[in-house]
Amino acid sequence: MKKKIAKFSVLPVLGASVFFYSFSAKRATEMREALAAEFSTTGQELLFTVPEAPPTTFVDPDTRFYPELGKSYVAFKEALGFKESGGDYSVVNEFGYLGKYQFGKGTLKMIGIRDVNTFLNTPDLQEAAFYANASRNKWILRRDIDRFQDKVINGIKITESGILAAAHLAGAGNVKKFLRSGGANSFSDGFGTSIKHYFKKFEGYDTSFIVPERTAKVKSPSAI
Repeated sequence: MKKKIAKFSVLPVLGASVFFYSFSAKRATEMREALAAEFSTTGQELLFTVPEAPPTTFVDPDTRFYPELGKSYVAFKEALGFKESGGDYSVVNEFGYLGKYQFGKGTLKMIGIRDVNTFLNTPDLQEAAFYANASRNKWILRRDIDRFQDKVINGIKITESGILAAAHLAGAGNVKKFLRSGGANSFSDGFGTSIKHYFKKFEGYDTSFIVPERTAKVKSPSAI
């Protein structure tokens, strides 16, 4: 008898649970519908604006100088490095020129660098190499700088920075030939870039920071 009572006493509890669940589910549905109706935008004219993203600034590869750096030595070398390689320290072009400033292996040996892999993987070494090469070129071309600076040859204003940039492209010897021939003897690299273009593009930078030195070398243990 007790077993029957225990068996059937569960039914009221189940019935209450089912009723409570049904009531809760119905109430939840009614609340969702009420909220949807209250905050619905159906049939409304929505007027709003989304703020525009700030314009993206692109660096023009042919920009004469970087405004934030003015015409400083840093601006000079960065503009030249961008022109040579897009500022990529690790690039090696199809002619075998290396790094941000596109050095030839012969030039690197001349300024004391023999380990090409170390050179390509060491940005500070490349920056030191640029300065050493510019220092050496400035010593070789010191008389031509004094003689031709601020003169106009074939419509091109000659400046110290233009001379040093042209020497980076073509070598100091070709710069001498151009200047001393009145522009008759020119030079273009394997991509067709002319020495005249470098005289124009890199004119007027302050390269007084570069001290002329006949035997300029990169003074770094890792350069050997």
